[in-house]
Amino acid sequence: MTNARNSGDSRGSQEPQEPQEAHAPRKSAENTRATKRPSPMEVLRQARGQLAELTGMEAESVSSFEQTEEGWALEVEVLELERVPDTMSLMASYQVELGPDGELTGYRRVRRYERGRSDARRSGGR
Repeated sequence: MTNARNSGDSRGSQEPQEPQEAHAPRKSAENTRATKRPSPMEVLRQARGQLAELTGMEAESVSSFEQTEEGWALEVEVLELERVPDTMSLMASYQVELGPDGELTGYRRVRRYERGRSDARRSGGR
């Protein structure tokens, strides 16, 4: 009988451990989902939408996009003033910063130019 009790006790002590082990992977999967960063395409869509909501101007393109230690940094081109002909419309570049979750944390206009003009800034030290 002592053996029956011991084997019964050992099974009883093992049973609660099995469900704990089964729950451990689920918890880590939940934590992974909660801390998962949005994909680059999700960040681009969020940035364009949030900038449009704040400024009232739709983004025409994203000319620069990079992941930083603080989150994301983008340069977004918007139409500020529509003119006829279209090549005379005023465009602007906005520097947009987002947190790791894709929420806009700041923006500023860095350049304003006519759509039909080439960039006067030279790259590569030329």
